[in-house]
Amino acid sequence: MRKSAGGGCHLLATSDGWIALNLARQTDTELLPALFETRLFDTSDLGEVNELVFQHSSAWLVSRGREMGLAIASLDETPASPTITTLCMAQPAQSPARPPLVIDLSALWAGPLCGQLLRLCGAHVIKVESYSRHDTMRHGDPALFALLNQGKENVGIELSSHEGRAQLLQLIDQADIVIEAARPRALSQLGFDAERFVNARPGRVWITITGHGAEGQQADWVGFGDDCSVAGGLSAELHKASGVVGFVGDAIADPLTGITAARAAWQAWQSGCGGRLGLAMSGVVAKAIADERARDSAAFDASLLGWSESIGKPFPRLHQRDPETPVRALGADNAHWLSC
Repeated sequence: MRKSAGGGCHLLATSDGWIALNLARQTDTELLPALFETRLFDTSDLGEVNELVFQHSSAWLVSRGREMGLAIASLDETPASPTITTLCMAQPAQSPARPPLVIDLSALWAGPLCGQLLRLCGAHVIKVESYSRHDTMRHGDPALFALLNQGKENVGIELSSHEGRAQLLQLIDQADIVIEAARPRALSQLGFDAERFVNARPGRVWITITGHGAEGQQADWVGFGDDCSVAGGLSAELHKASGVVGFVGDAIADPLTGITAARAAWQAWQSGCGGRLGLAMSGVVAKAIADERARDSAAFDASLLGWSESIGKPFPRLHQRDPETPVRALGADNAHWLSC
């Protein structure tokens, strides 16, 4: 329970509480000596990491870790941003009579799920991947990748080149909805202007998915599903209900955010209102908790108690759904969508 289902995120005791520290990337473990301001040590030794964490307060570790680019959260923090923020309004348009063209620039789970749900609603979805930095879910979890990206066309672009960026700008100019899940400075460094996109044609929608918000200092904080679930208060709710410190679900902030983003994007497109909408994964979790409390607080506590009592027990075996439509290879649709 104190290690995430994927194994990359850990709940660790500090001098005054608990933090979630996500070490899913190789670069994360390399940053640990600098995080603790200490000599090099065996960063694979979780016992030694535990000892160092326990010497510091939660607030100090989270503040320093976020400045360094680590995905880290405190068990008792309040989300820095609301569920959805309107970052830019679009000129209103008449309610469209056609399905939207969606450009999905996202990777991993939340953004691709948003794109998949929009496809199921009738949208035409193009998934865009960089040749030098493709969606790691493609090879990391091929079955989940297939479920999230089936039926989407695929365009491969080399974003490190001027030509590749120009091709992507041309592709985005054709879109009605764009989904991206990068920190804002990453897009601006590539020369992409979400506000310009929204203002160029009435009714357009740009979805920005971040860990903790797209404005202010929190726009630069790294966040993944497991640590954002903790930042949103889910582990704190588990502890209050059961006395157990642990994770709830598998990176639950990702699917919750994907569903929320798809609904927001579809409503904005269908209404003709458009705009750039920022979704904060930690805020989505906090909103989901509040909604469950309002709907049936006792039932929510009962579900948390049930989860706490499942420690050491295997997950129920469920049938793995197979994709209903093909998964396109990287760059399979370049000839149709990109001009040479």
